[in-house]
Amino acid sequence: MIRSRVMKPLSGSRFALLFAVLALVMVSTRFKHFGDALHLPDASMAVFFLGGLYLRRHVAFVLLVALAVALDWVSIRYAAVSDFCVTVAYAFLPLAYAALWYAGRWYAPRLRAGLPSLLGAFGVALLAASLSFAISNGSFYWLGGRYANPHVAEYAARLWQWGPLFVRTTLAYVAVALAAHAVCARIMATSAMPHRKEA
Repeated sequence: MIRSRVMKPLSGSRFALLFAVLALVMVSTRFKHFGDALHLPDASMAVFFLGGLYLRRHVAFVLLVALAVALDWVSIRYAAVSDFCVTVAYAFLPLAYAALWYAGRWYAPRLRAGLPSLLGAFGVALLAASLSFAISNGSFYWLGGRYANPHVAEYAARLWQWGPLFVRTTLAYVAVALAAHAVCARIMATSAMPHRKEA
């Protein structure tokens, strides 16, 4: 029987490699919220959850937030992306990402390769993504100044219109990452088992 072990914090080259992979995923996908025929949908929310789950360090969170802001600036300044979403409410984006990062960081000591633990991680990602979207979308709607007469009914309608799309995209990326985690853990556990001597 292969036992599921508690995942230890990454260090050294593994930490640097995973940070680079997550940063690359963000760079590659951030310009398209829901993707199109040539682009994958934005993986930023999943990157922050997975970063909290695997990287854990506060400095990594700060660096990824800085990367996200830099990418937005470049896309608006040089790629003709609309600045409609950049308002005073943009200041709440780090808080929205923190909900994802620190939810993943909270669950990290509980993460194992077994199905119940992976489903638990998926459930935490669902809750964290929902909260994160509510923070970013709510701050934009109520504080962004883009709506002349904001009211609860309209906000609820917009939340329901866009929320499931963002959350579903996040969960799709998280599901792929957790599946890869399970496969890698299985391979490592199998290779670590002592070979039985033939009778």
